[in-house]
Amino acid sequence: MVRKKYKGSRFVQVALLAAMAVFGVTACGQDRQTGENLIVTEVGNKKTVNLFSPMEKIKPNAENVARSAFDQTVAMAEEKLGVNLAYITYTAENYQEKTYDDVALERARNNMDDIYLLNPDVIQALGEEEKLLDLSCLDSAENLREVVKTANTVNGRLVAIPQEVVAYGLFVNQDMFEQYDLKLPETPEDLLECCKVFQENGIDTPIGANRWWLETFVFAQAYADLYNGGNTEAEIEALNRGERKYSDYMRPGFEFLQKLIDEEYIDAKKAAVSEAIEGEGADFLAQKTPIVMAYWGAANSETAYGAPDFNLQVIGFPSSRGQMPVVSMTGLAVGSEAEHAEDAVRTLDVILSDEALQIYAETNKVISPSRNVEVECIPALKPLNDKIQENVYVLATNAGMKVEQWGNTCLIVRDLLHGATVDACMEKFDSLQRASLEQ
Repeated sequence: MVRKKYKGSRFVQVALLAAMAVFGVTACGQDRQTGENLIVTEVGNKKTVNLFSPMEKIKPNAENVARSAFDQTVAMAEEKLGVNLAYITYTAENYQEKTYDDVALERARNNMDDIYLLNPDVIQALGEEEKLLDLSCLDSAENLREVVKTANTVNGRLVAIPQEVVAYGLFVNQDMFEQYDLKLPETPEDLLECCKVFQENGIDTPIGANRWWLETFVFAQAYADLYNGGNTEAEIEALNRGERKYSDYMRPGFEFLQKLIDEEYIDAKKAAVSEAIEGEGADFLAQKTPIVMAYWGAANSETAYGAPDFNLQVIGFPSSRGQMPVVSMTGLAVGSEAEHAEDAVRTLDVILSDEALQIYAETNKVISPSRNVEVECIPALKPLNDKIQENVYVLATNAGMKVEQWGNTCLIVRDLLHGATVDACMEKFDSLQRASLEQ
């Protein structure tokens, strides 16, 4: 997800595309209060609830499916409650401007809006600062999957709820695996063997990678046991108290990535400068590379991997417990001192109701945060979906962990791509943990 330490706009677009399935980013205007790139959608004379997000209200003839789905749920709330939702949007235009996260933090800390669409690290920061309301009182909160509650609970308070659960998986060309009589990998060792066979048969770089998503390999190996071993809460508490080390969990995943780099199964130099999908997508679709990593929605979108000329399969990442989906999510939250807090909470309760989430999930073909909402997925996604329905997954974003996961791991993986040793990477995790214990 987007992090305030990233100073470019490209990651905002990629991360929110992944997390909210291709939200449109708005044109820029000037806001008198902040001087940043903001645009406000005007509303009528009804009661107004202000939403800060990276997408504007849909315009006539717009072709953004995700935005349309969100607007459908907003329309339900507006009609039922007699309110208008005013969209306040922002995007950075260049690498010198503040990121969406920077601005979201500022606005939430200054009580400038009512509802916020936030990335996981911002949810965690604002939750720790008690700048977000506890949403566990919502009727819709009773229907949430446990994974959603776990990811968005800070100090015992459910501070954000998403409209979808974003699952990452390994996208594979089934035809190329069958060509070389290979089974789809279950463990890290299986994947190494598959890569070896591919390379022996003239495929120089079996895994297409980019600078954002290689951490998914790490998470699958680091937390397979933590989230699936029946002792999740106790292990996280031990990490938060400093009794266990994040680096001990992370080391196997980083050593595995280093092995992939050393064997040239991944082109580290190319990955270090490649944007998500843009860097590796062309070779994957041209059947020059049999393996890439991406998020659920990429399999549904024809602008990504939704229309390949081969048998696409999306599976979990290799781990000691077999194929393991990696899950992350953004979230909708209400400011703790929002001017229209009561109306904002009522609005969210409609937007996040099973009725609204069914519309959203059917339109976007995504995994719903509600355990009562199911949508039939395309055949390519069935292996990944089956695992998630069995509650087999790892979380890459967990607001209950004192050390933010997705952003920090992404940055440290990038150090590895640029030549840092595994030991140096582990020291960075240790340093982050020491800092969290001093807070």
